[in-house]
Amino acid sequence: MTFVQLIECRTSRFDEMDQLMDKWVEQTRGRRTARHDMVGRDRSDGEHFIEIVEFPSYEEAMRNSHLPETHRIYRDLVALCDEMPTFTDLDVVRDEQLHEANARRFFEAISAPGELPPLDGVMTEHYHDHDPANEQDILGMDAIRREITMWRGAFDYRFDLDDQIGEGDRVCTRWTWRGIHKGEFLGLPNTGRQVTMTGTTVFRFGEDGKIAEGWWQYDRLGLMAQLGALDELET
Repeated sequence: MTFVQLIECRTSRFDEMDQLMDKWVEQTRGRRTARHDMVGRDRSDGEHFIEIVEFPSYEEAMRNSHLPETHRIYRDLVALCDEMPTFTDLDVVRDEQLHEANARRFFEAISAPGELPPLDGVMTEHYHDHDPANEQDILGMDAIRREITMWRGAFDYRFDLDDQIGEGDRVCTRWTWRGIHKGEFLGLPNTGRQVTMTGTTVFRFGEDGKIAEGWWQYDRLGLMAQLGALDELET
């Protein structure tokens, strides 16, 4: 179970404290068990700081606290604080990565059978799409709906999401696409073939939590080969 520790302190010497934390990160490289560290300043009290440290488990947090460097840094940290820092230990009972969830909803929506559902719940009206297979970027909700409709008219398909990594306002998804060719695609008539393709999509999310921009990389050449478009070149 993921474990989070909150460390609250008051200090007028934050710059020195920040340098102290950089020192700890450097000294514990390869041995620390903390996997995410974030510090926030109280907007209503500029000398009140809260550090949020994430660990894979409580046991890993205890291993981290027993490092000799952690003991030394804590002693120096206390010296920089106006009063003793306080600690709150939390077992994480819910952890939902909202951007990642929205990216998953997008892939589910464009793969759903029947009419293409509205995408305004997951994408911004002025969405900007980068696809190396297109000569120009696709701009706007209406344009990306036309692009998706083209694919849906040519294939019955689904996305299997193999990996997903989020950081800040970006989410990277590695996927496998599987489809059945049922209609014309780039001039190729229906073959009825089952095809597969791998790719990666990076989405940037806006302040409203919706997808604002996307970058696609996928094996379009491999797809065309499976559809027989390259057969004449191989003879």
